[in-house]
Amino acid sequence: MNGVSTALIVLGLFFLGGVYSFYKQKLPTGILVVLGVGAAMSLTAGVLRLDVWG
Repeated sequence: MNGVSTALIVLGLFFLGGVYSFYKQKLPTGILVVLGVGAAMSLTAGVLRLDVWG
């Protein structure tokens, strides 16, 4: 299941990049919040699924 963990972590980092990009473009806060929550959830799930932590 290491591939799933890696995919979740990469997805979370992708969302974080989107948050940073949208913040620089001064887009609405709602989009930043949704992407930030998605990034946090993806990164947390990816880290918790790693064999090192389990």
